[in-house]
Amino acid sequence: MGELTDLLSRGSLEIEGRLVDASNTTLRAEITLDGVDARCVYKPVRGERPLWDFPDGTLAGREYAAYLVSELTGWGIVPPTVLRDGPLGPGMCQLWIDEDRQRPEPLVDFVPGRRIPVGWHRVAAARDESGRPFVLAHADEPQLARMAVFDAVINNADRKGSHILSTVDGELYGVDHGVSFHVENKLRTVLWGWSESPVPDDALDVLKKLRSALDADLGADLSEHLTIRELRAMCRRVDGLLRTKVFPNPPEDWPALPWPPI
Repeated sequence: MGELTDLLSRGSLEIEGRLVDASNTTLRAEITLDGVDARCVYKPVRGERPLWDFPDGTLAGREYAAYLVSELTGWGIVPPTVLRDGPLGPGMCQLWIDEDRQRPEPLVDFVPGRRIPVGWHRVAAARDESGRPFVLAHADEPQLARMAVFDAVINNADRKGSHILSTVDGELYGVDHGVSFHVENKLRTVLWGWSESPVPDDALDVLKKLRSALDADLGADLSEHLTIRELRAMCRRVDGLLRTKVFPNPPEDWPALPWPPI
């Protein structure tokens, strides 16, 4: 992992193009260092659109904060991520997960109402343009459950199905964490299938480790990118998960699903 973050931090960036579906400036680039090359996502701070409910800090800083939390958990949810200068100024640089590494079968999808895969969790009902019933559902995968815990901790307001990348090597990554860590409950996710279910014991052990780290080095590192109120709110969320030992319910005063869900 250190080699990848070194490549992302010190490598030469050559922009290949812009991801036009992104709401903020999101660029794919080739990064090269000492004969080693890879692709990365580069999100310059100057390309961020101001958000009324995230007035503090930068989206790039929140992306990096999510990576720091991910690394502490040991779950490797967020791809290697750094903050660095680039062709358009300071921003976030994250390893690109190549398409040929990704599994073609989604772990979250709209499926016909009577054809939910065995073991999948139903999240929400929907209908297509012809009125045929569909269901938003996701797989019952331990890695997805860990991602749901991670999202509850960072208060992820935008966990779309397209932000979940599963690889042929069995890895599972989450991307796009710029709208996370809010003080108020803004959890929006497609991973509601475990609501009120017990959090696995191994995840609770990780949460205990995380809570201690928030009072120590991790908290100090995060304070460079998040406000004191946001850090305290995250501590409260971790404390709540450790107290109840169950996955949270969808909020009643905030849209529970991101749009579009996939």
